[in-house]
Amino acid sequence: MQSDPFFNLFPDEKHQLQLERLQSTLNRAYRHVPFHTNRLNVLGVEPSDIATLADLDRLPFMERADFSQHYPYDLFAVPLKDIVRIHTAPGTTRNPTVSGYTAQDLEHWRQMLARAMTAAGVTPNDILQISLNPGLANWGRDYKDGAESLGASVIPNTQLSVEKQLMILRDYKTTALITTPAMAGHLADYMSETGMGPAALSLHTLILCGECVDPDFRKFLEERLHVRSWVHYGLSEVPGPAIAFECRDHGGLHINEDHFLPEIVDPATGAALAAENTGELVLTTLTTRAFPLIRFKTGDRARIIKEACSCGSTLARIQWYAQRADDIMNIDGVNVHGNQVFFHLENMLSLSKQAVSYRVVHREGRKLLEIFIRMNDSIFSDEIKELEKLLRSSEIRLRENLGIPVLIRLVESGSMRYDQG
Repeated sequence: MQSDPFFNLFPDEKHQLQLERLQSTLNRAYRHVPFHTNRLNVLGVEPSDIATLADLDRLPFMERADFSQHYPYDLFAVPLKDIVRIHTAPGTTRNPTVSGYTAQDLEHWRQMLARAMTAAGVTPNDILQISLNPGLANWGRDYKDGAESLGASVIPNTQLSVEKQLMILRDYKTTALITTPAMAGHLADYMSETGMGPAALSLHTLILCGECVDPDFRKFLEERLHVRSWVHYGLSEVPGPAIAFECRDHGGLHINEDHFLPEIVDPATGAALAAENTGELVLTTLTTRAFPLIRFKTGDRARIIKEACSCGSTLARIQWYAQRADDIMNIDGVNVHGNQVFFHLENMLSLSKQAVSYRVVHREGRKLLEIFIRMNDSIFSDEIKELEKLLRSSEIRLRENLGIPVLIRLVESGSMRYDQG
């Protein structure tokens, strides 16, 4: 990482660059995004009032609901003619989250991903395989671009059975794998079931993304697959993967501070917390042109690690925790809000919230959303075949809309025991 000019800047140099980029971002958002203009005007704050990084707490927070309420393009800070890529993700209402990228945004993203993969030891000599679920298809493209910019040979993200994924790992001599913890666990279990040992593979690097991984489970994966693992942190909505990443010392995740300004706040009050205190991670983009985020509340719980990293980088590090600060579910890396589940079921089956409950469960080594629907004679047909057809079609539509595996079950009235979120 010594060739990366930002990797080990002196603190004063880093803070000055961050402040300049923050002021540029605020000015662009204030001029071109009415949402930001109106909110700052209500507070009587102008971009020029943010003279230091400490002034950031004078600005209001952004939340996921803002994305859906300003669907589809109202939060874009550039004309549509400058947008070269558009991504969508499940939102918190009927409307999805829509994010746009300029050519410059995508170039910055490639640089960040290349930095994160280099920190994990990926080189031009690696054959890198990407295996992510449909809800993280955008991440698959991002990782492909980043790896190709490093000169690595890339096997792009493709939806295959675990049997086919393992065949490619073995036959194509894959050396680095990018996947979610749940999918890596499924792969490890399948290898054990089929009697294939890790010696049959050329794999030595495992990059885990999408969700926080339990240390014991991570150790299990490393021992079962004979790999060294690295964890990447990202957002399924915007902008994507590897916002933070592990270095060789595995002492927390370095945030790409030349592109994101991190804060830790009290989830209940929004008050800033000192370093080493655990709270909600808040991010402000510093280089994003198309879709600037200003004090975006991620819902992820984290703390900023105060001590310097022994790897030599001055990029701030966070400790990322599995427990969330909001009511969003993380299913194989995809953030899903309960409102989205209810909205789709209401549209498909005319169900009320009172008739639906759900939970996240593990099946065959993977997470899925299990939905329970109370039997209702006025809704469901007496014909078993018609009922099964209705439920399976509803599952398919939910999978398509949410990008996650779904299983719908019927329960008798009065037997629903699971919390709605």
